[in-house]
Amino acid sequence: MIRLITALALFTFLFSSCGPKLSPLTQRLVDDQNWTESELKRIQFYLSEDLVLTRELRNGNSEIRNGQVKLIDGREVEQVIFKRNTPGVFVFSPKTQRMAVSFESNDENYLVFGPNPKASQRYTLLASDWNRRSGSVTYAGRTWRVNASDAYASLLIPLKRLRNNDVNGKVVGGRKL
Repeated sequence: MIRLITALALFTFLFSSCGPKLSPLTQRLVDDQNWTESELKRIQFYLSEDLVLTRELRNGNSEIRNGQVKLIDGREVEQVIFKRNTPGVFVFSPKTQRMAVSFESNDENYLVFGPNPKASQRYTLLASDWNRRSGSVTYAGRTWRVNASDAYASLLIPLKRLRNNDVNGKVVGGRKL
């Protein structure tokens, strides 16, 4: 029995002492913390899942900068791919409950996130013209398409919750003569 308690205590210690875990950014958290823009600039953000921006290239408009060019159904398209857990930084707030987050060194290249009532008020990617298949976003001054499956790509932050009512304890090994 003592071995079981010792093992459980060791297991709890090892996993509770790990670094902060990534938690979704929600409107409730933002409201509770009442962060200013300067404080938001000090928070490291991460993407919750892969995100792919796609735009069709037309004749004379094939300048490729940060993406890949692919042929899809005979059409030449450019893609910008953001992998899951890509780190980003807060750039500015375009309006209330909106965050422009940049995942590149250029602050002009950003995506806008905001609370989504269908996703428990998590800050998810905001796009216009959503339909069943895709939506439109502006990135690097251009209009891109995102798949509807990317509608729930959200912002994560490293969050370590501290409890005031943590219980301290020890396992007594016993006493021998």
